Formats: sequence, structure tokens, C-alpha cells
Amino acid sequence: MKRFLKQFHHLALAFVAATSLMAVQASANGDIGDHVNDLQGHLKQYHQEVSWFIDNLDEIVVRYDTKGATAAQSDKLMENWEVVDFHSAIETQYVPVYASIWQGIFGVKQAIDSEQPIVKVREQQALLEQSLWQALGAVKLAAQYQKKGLLAKVKTTETDNLTQPETIDEIKHRLDRVVAKYAERLPESAVSIVHDTYQHLFEGIEGALIAQDADLVEDLEKDFNVTLPKALASKSSVDDVRNVVEDMQGKLDNARILLVQAEKKQKDVF
Repeated sequence: MKRFLKQFHHLALAFVAATSLMAVQASANGDIGDHVNDLQGHLKQYHQEVSWFIDNLDEIVVRYDTKGATAAQSDKLMENWEVVDFHSAIETQYVPVYASIWQGIFGVKQAIDSEQPIVKVREQQALLEQSLWQALGAVKLAAQYQKKGLLAKVKTTETDNLTQPETIDEIKHRLDRVVAKYAERLPESAVSIVHDTYQHLFEGIEGALIAQDADLVEDLEKDFNVTLPKALASKSSVDDVRNVVEDMQGKLDNARILLVQAEKKQKDVF
């Protein structure tokens, strides 16, 4: 329990940092629903949905233990996750945990489908349940910020009129979505996000950034066009893809600092 609380504390700190940086626009699978802009009013529903999902998860694992892999119907895991509103609530508010949930879902599914010992299946089940409760905690935290007016309304349209530093924040957020889509076993969607982000966002700040650090731009160009697409195409683990993204995000943090400094110098001149 202490370990979980410690992990949740770190999650809360990370979430606070992320909400101050990430762009507010997002697109989930299909209709997001107005509930994501009224998190506080739907917390009870989200809690019920998480509990329902976990109960059904346990039923699947019990069927596997007593009747075997076929009877377990592991595909129900994805169906159950897609049907709950909480699915889009966590995707629009904290993408990294959303990716961990999908990673956990497939961890359980793979353990069942490959007929692993029940103790291994239970280990994957525990990891998935932990991610779900962490996700609920993240949404509760987002609800508090949203209630105080500290989170902008979630939109589904393309992002326009961003400053250069804000563009960096949006790029980082979309890279989180790349990991999420890869964890969701949608590699084509992940690759599409990479290409779209590079063409419509990164290329827009490339010129200004080259003037500050041409080598950094070259590194990021390679990451967008070679390193990350290669990781997505080579059936790497979710953790491996996440490591590539985190490395890119570190470089983007440096880029953001340079662009902020450049904007300040320009304002000082005028």
C-alpha cells in the first residue's frame, strides 16, 4: 500500500507538471463526449466504470483458471475498455497512464492467449488494476483543476495560433499519444501521428529553431523521420518506444528554452 501511495504521489506531481505544459486539444477514438469537460460531475460514474471493468477482468481471469484460454474470452478486455466513458476521460487528461492501461490490457491478454501459469496472469492483472486506479486518481486531480478553471476546455479540432513554445508543448503531448496508440496496438495510427506532427507542427518552428541550434534540429529531424518510425515498425516493446519518445521530449524541452529565450530577446529589442 505504501508503495502504491508513493507511486501515486509521483503520478500526481507529474500530472500537475503536465497540465501546465500540455496543449488542451486531443482526439480520442470516436466521440469524446461532453463529460470530459465536466469531470467533477462524472467522478462517481468513472469510479463505477473502473470497478465494473475490474470485476469483469477478474471474471475473465477466473474463467481462464477454471475453464481455459478459449472460455476466458480475452477479447472482452478490449471491448469492455472501449465501452466505458472513463476511456476517453483518461485519454484526454493524462495520456501516459492511458498508454499504461493498454499495455496492461495486452499484458493480461497475451498471458491468457499463450496459456501462461495462472500466477503469471494474476501478476499482469495486478499491474493493470494498479494502472486503472492510478488513472482514476489522475482524473480526480484533473477534476479539481478543471473546477478551479485551471484547465482549458477539451477540443477536437486542430490547434491554431499557438506560439512557438506552445507548439513545442503540443508536439510533446502528441508524442505521448504516439506511445498510447502503440500500446493500444494501433501502430498505423501512431505512425500517422508522428508524420502529422512533424509536417504540421515541427516544420513550422524549424526555421526559428535552426537559428538557435542547428544540431538540435538535425537530431530531432532524425528522430521524427528515422528513429521513432523505425521503433514503431520493428515491433519494439511499449517501453522501448516510450524511451525513444522521452528522449525526444528531453530535446524538445531544450528547444522550448531556446525559443522562449529568443522571443524574450526579440521583445527586448522592440
